[in-house]
Amino acid sequence: MSPRSVLAMLASLTLAACGGGKMSDLEEYVQQIKGRAPGPIEPLPHIAQIDTFVFEPGDRRDPFVLDTRSAEAEVTPVGGGIAPNPLRRKEELEHFPLDSLSMVGTLKQGDSMWALVTTPEKILLHARVGNYMGMNNGQITRITEEEIELTEIFSDGSGEWRERRAAVALSQ
Repeated sequence: MSPRSVLAMLASLTLAACGGGKMSDLEEYVQQIKGRAPGPIEPLPHIAQIDTFVFEPGDRRDPFVLDTRSAEAEVTPVGGGIAPNPLRRKEELEHFPLDSLSMVGTLKQGDSMWALVTTPEKILLHARVGNYMGMNNGQITRITEEEIELTEIFSDGSGEWRERRAAVALSQ
């Protein structure tokens, strides 16, 4: 006999020996559990009804609509006509300082050139002309195979806004 067949016979004998005992006490316990009357079900908790409110503005302004006076006050530049748009939603690449971002390549799709940029966490993102990156309101003005050129708008500390050119070169 081969060692495999001996092992198979021993395994089957062991399993057969486990199943030979009486299980009447187990079957009796299962019957007792099945024979119990079901317990009461707890009622659902009471949910308080919330009164509805319909906003009737009348001569008041709608709080969900920006009025023209507030919009003009928020967008009006402080100094020489240069200012970031405070109403613009920040983009993903604006959460990182410019020097912590790395350009790792480009992707050309039709007439569009995309820059491939990695964050400090090594997450790969893409950007194109018009997108923003860096923490100084830097808007991408040009993408070449060697670098990303952008214009940053920063505060000079006296309340004035200034523009400066910046670039992120292709990482080696």
